[in-house]
Amino acid sequence: MRIFIVFMGMLACLLVGCTREKQEFTVLQWNIWQEGTMVKGGYEAIVDEIVRLRPDFVTFSEVRNYHNTNFTARLTASLKEKGLDYYSFYSYDSGLLSKYPITDSVTVYPEKDDHGSIYKMVTSIRGKRAAIYTAHLDYLNDAYYNVRGYDGSTWEEIPLPTSVEEVLKVNDASLRDDAIRLFIADAKIEREQGSIVILGGDFNEPSHLDWTEETKDLYAHNGLVIPWTVTTLLEEAGYVDTYRTLYPDPVTHPGITFPDNNPDKEISKLTWTPKSDERERIDYIFYAPQEGLTLKDAIIFGHEGSIAYSQRVPNETQDKFLLPLGVWPTDHKGLLVTFELE
Repeated sequence: MRIFIVFMGMLACLLVGCTREKQEFTVLQWNIWQEGTMVKGGYEAIVDEIVRLRPDFVTFSEVRNYHNTNFTARLTASLKEKGLDYYSFYSYDSGLLSKYPITDSVTVYPEKDDHGSIYKMVTSIRGKRAAIYTAHLDYLNDAYYNVRGYDGSTWEEIPLPTSVEEVLKVNDASLRDDAIRLFIADAKIEREQGSIVILGGDFNEPSHLDWTEETKDLYAHNGLVIPWTVTTLLEEAGYVDTYRTLYPDPVTHPGITFPDNNPDKEISKLTWTPKSDERERIDYIFYAPQEGLTLKDAIIFGHEGSIAYSQRVPNETQDKFLLPLGVWPTDHKGLLVTFELE
């Protein structure tokens, strides 16, 4: 009788189709500008926004642990007071927050002399191993500023570069590519084990998918089409840029994440290039595609406007925005991405 019931169940699946229940989870990339200390009420705003959004994972940039504190431990305690359970571990410069218990944490690229960092946490989603990485990459030799007439390490005015090769020479003197190569090597092992692999971070570098023939005369690109290094390396290694995959046109959907038009800060505190247009997409979430994992949605988290030529400028794109509750703790916009797992 039992065999008959199992057989009938299998037959029913064949006839009408059996589908596994799917589960959505969200990842938030958020540069929190010196852990919220640059804006009055910034820390409280970070807590309030996480309570509102309840992301499954948060990849933070600019974790500082001021005054010998542990920022993520403080944050998990604050969230606990609001009735939310999150997990984390000690890190510096970048950080991670997880709704799921963390079974392992690894320093992939250690912070040294403010040249960036990458950390990994391991957890399980629906019984499947997941490796979530957070990155805050080197902010020096930031060559997209050179294109705008500012030195990408001192932010003093300089002559405009005349070739792509000149720009990339400056760019690749940074340690951003070194860090991302270490991520690729570590994540390769995870992928070989079948793990879900997701990377969120402030890369301090544009995407080669954004500096195209169609955008060369926008946002002070000064006629240049540039194959930026970090995103090119990730694409070559098989990683998917979530935002640009869902919104492939960088003209209609530039996805700008810096600078945010934060009304609580004066313009001079929000721009590094007062005489140019530095609007750029530098905050990303990448993932390794695999069967059963589907990218569902991505939305820019922050104010719609930005800063250009020392002016507050309105949004004129087709990007979608998730607006802040009130106080905005940062000079960046965040990125909230939704995945679905079978």
